Amino acid sequence: MLGGTVVAVSRNGTYSFTKPNYPSITLLAGLGVEGDVHAGVTVKHRSRVARDPSQPNLRQVHLIHEELFAEVAQEGFTVAPGDLGENITTRGLSLLDLPVGTLLRIGDEAVVEVTGLRNPCRQIDNFQDGLLKQLLGRDEAGNVIRKAGIMSTVKVGGVVRPDDAIRVELPAEPHRPLDRV
Repeated sequence: MLGGTVVAVSRNGTYSFTKPNYPSITLLAGLGVEGDVHAGVTVKHRSRVARDPSQPNLRQVHLIHEELFAEVAQEGFTVAPGDLGENITTRGLSLLDLPVGTLLRIGDEAVVEVTGLRNPCRQIDNFQDGLLKQLLGRDEAGNVIRKAGIMSTVKVGGVVRPDDAIRVELPAEPHRPLDRV
């Protein structure tokens, strides 16, 4: 079974690009991160609310792989856990390669289901000019590669802390590759 580790956990009760780190966060089934502005049954991201506030919230918990920070550091950018608005920073887990429907069992109780990719937005350049270009790429076929982490919904609530193990449970095949949500 695949797995990784939680490096940091973050939340913010107000709309802000970055999220401060905490010793723990609590995931609430069907809602997201307790005390986070993006928690809810329906979509909470401003651009999505503007289009259709009744959409289901497929972006309850945002995860980013810590390895991305080292990658962008090679280009002169400094990014730390929570800086890109993620709730859970991971290590040792190839998040972008997971298929839709993957279950991530985090710590003793929490389970999230992977719904898709975070679509990097212009706010990233407001955080650090030029960083957005580092979080988007193209594969050999010219398809866009989004590197800004993955989104998920909470299936089973629980407390998540740094150093918690993450266990991966892949869905039945055929696997559907991640797309932006």
